Amino acid sequence: MSASDSPGLRKIIHIDMDAFYASVAQRDSPDLRGQPVIVAWQSPRSVVCAASYEARRFGVHSAMPASRAARLCPQGVFVPPDFTRYKAVSAEIHQVFHCYTDLVEPLSLDEAYLDVTDNKPGLPTATAVARAIRRDIEAATGLTASAGVAPNKYLAKIASDWRKPNGIYVIQPAMISDFLATLPVTRLPGVGKATEQQLQALGVTTVANLRAIERQTLVARFGRYGQRLHELARGEDERPVVSHRPVQSISAEQTFEHDLPLALVASALPALAAQVWQAAARKARIGRTVVLKLKTADFRLLTRHQTPPAPPRAACDILECGQQLLARIQSDGHVRYRLAGLGLTNFVDQLDERQSTLFDAAASAE
Repeated sequence: MSASDSPGLRKIIHIDMDAFYASVAQRDSPDLRGQPVIVAWQSPRSVVCAASYEARRFGVHSAMPASRAARLCPQGVFVPPDFTRYKAVSAEIHQVFHCYTDLVEPLSLDEAYLDVTDNKPGLPTATAVARAIRRDIEAATGLTASAGVAPNKYLAKIASDWRKPNGIYVIQPAMISDFLATLPVTRLPGVGKATEQQLQALGVTTVANLRAIERQTLVARFGRYGQRLHELARGEDERPVVSHRPVQSISAEQTFEHDLPLALVASALPALAAQVWQAAARKARIGRTVVLKLKTADFRLLTRHQTPPAPPRAACDILECGQQLLARIQSDGHVRYRLAGLGLTNFVDQLDERQSTLFDAAASAE
């Protein structure tokens, strides 16, 4: 993608490190190379943070209970996560990014969007920039990254997954319509199991099917998200790359296959807590408040929140707060719930959190 080929279009790169946590472990411990590495604490309540590609062949993936991972891959090598090390490596990667552009929007420790419409070295195409970034990351860290290059963020993120691991895929503007046409709608951001079922009811399984649905029909069925679906089906995404955007909240939700009584909703919380913690651990800021979200069968929304004395430091802390919040829900036993969610909010910088902790300690000592 060059300026002469695509005047007025953004040139966006999505960089995604390959099996980041597991790859760091394999890099730092040569005896782990080629082994099915599972990044998790090996305990009944632990979940998988990451899995090497060798472990993924056995069906192991992130957010899976560690006990299930051990059953799927008995020869798996369990390695406890080391987020201090991951953050240090992430800092090296971001130094590489900023050699090419200051328009960098981190999504987590191991992935980011870059706007290289204008790049610092003056390379002629975004593809050349992506190749150079991948080369420099490997030289600096010994790790591989995959890249997607496209005219917008949405397409670049899809493209980065196209030739993983250690690959690059470019979606030229002229390719967009044909590239998207055969994609299953589940590849579109925001299309989960419930939305997929509603789309299937409309006869929609691919993006080409989705394009054939009138915008008014989608908006009537899905509200504001219907407009978004109309745009995604056509490869449209006007969101700019925004650098220095502090995280405000992180959440995970599950829509149940069948509406559940409150007593059974609790079974969904461990996996949700694990997903939230996995995302939160990749952020430089600290979330202080745990939020529980429930949606009843008649679409009534209930939320509860709790700010513990110390911020959650593991998935089990989030789970404990979530269980306490669930216990505060008043139910007559007849109400059924179609969705449950857990989240973290009230994020602060680590320095602010340390200062707050010191202040609280000093106040309690007086």
